[in-house]
Amino acid sequence: MTPDLLGEGQELLAHIQGLVAREGPITFRRFMALALYHPHYGYYTRPGARMGREGDYVTSPEVHPVFGYAVAEQVLEMWEAMGRPRPFTLVEPGAGTGALAQAVLRWARQRASELYDSLRYVLLEASPHLRDRQRQALAAYEDRVSWRRSLPRGIVGCFLQNELFDSFPVHRVAVEGGALREVYVDFREGRLQELLGAPSTPRLAAYFRRLGIWSGEGCRAEVNLAALDFMARIARALERGFALTFDYGYEAQQIFVPWRREGTLMAFYRHNPSHDPYARPGRQDLTSHVDFTSLIEAGRRHGLEPLGLTTQARFLSALGIGQEMAQEEDLEGYYARRRALVELLDPASLGRIKVLLQAKGVARVSLRGLEESNEVALQEALCHSERSEESTGAQSELREGSQPAGQPDPSLLSG
Repeated sequence: MTPDLLGEGQELLAHIQGLVAREGPITFRRFMALALYHPHYGYYTRPGARMGREGDYVTSPEVHPVFGYAVAEQVLEMWEAMGRPRPFTLVEPGAGTGALAQAVLRWARQRASELYDSLRYVLLEASPHLRDRQRQALAAYEDRVSWRRSLPRGIVGCFLQNELFDSFPVHRVAVEGGALREVYVDFREGRLQELLGAPSTPRLAAYFRRLGIWSGEGCRAEVNLAALDFMARIARALERGFALTFDYGYEAQQIFVPWRREGTLMAFYRHNPSHDPYARPGRQDLTSHVDFTSLIEAGRRHGLEPLGLTTQARFLSALGIGQEMAQEEDLEGYYARRRALVELLDPASLGRIKVLLQAKGVARVSLRGLEESNEVALQEALCHSERSEESTGAQSELREGSQPAGQPDPSLLSG
């Protein structure tokens, strides 16, 4: 189940072994926080590629800039709905490679100069390696971007969360004999082992009482309290504007069901999924699905009202992402965009990502991303491109297997 101290992740394993020897078994949430965000041995904090084809997973902004262009179009509509405030601040926690920020700023500078003149783009990033990578990607926009380690306050604008919450450390729980139990991690016989114990916080039982549902006897599930806390902080930091969240997940009644006996926790290493979170601590990504029911409620308690929940495929379709293909004059670029669209809209992968739009202090608005009127036009564009490919003998590339996760500021995940 897990490697010995000579295998991958040996440094972090040795650290956890010492921790357990001193303090006893630790919660799975604490193990996951160490695996992802340990200052020296964590998956997101150590040097090396994580995102992209050369890493362990691919996120939508790395597929093609066309994703960021669509987000920028939605941002433009938000800015106009708010009366074109100056400045209009975009805050992106866990900005990864900076690919989304780069695409949004490029589109605004080229196609919406008045919006661009109003924009301030703030990236929240604790990892020095990722900050360096972001600075390189955004060098052309240095007069528009800044970095912070904590959430700014009094924001008029929009918070952008792209696959952020599904990488927050989670509590794992189970029902045993009708009682709620929590998963702890011990180190015995040279390996990491799980055991069940009393919940480490009363918030776990309160979580399920509020939802009024549970998967069932013997089932395991994840509880992402850090995501709820962070959404509440976003709501408090936003004076007026929007929150736009992309993430893997479902509403609660689709997550806490009997057939998900092991929950939704997954590990990813070199684009290969695994159900063993202990295989290579600090060397593989760990992720779990987001409970959007609870996430929406966390925002609503602090004045962040939901405008709608849809899928990435529908969101991008409604924004007319297919029209971008018609503007590509270069044949190679045309086919690259088409392959990107297929990947971004794939209902078995990136297309099933949920998109949550929330607002605070803004009159009720109807945003294009929540409409579906452009879906027919998109399908027609894809069909047209398929006919074009057949006539030229071109072949579309198969999508590489991937599962994304974000990279939040580890200093925000304590508790």
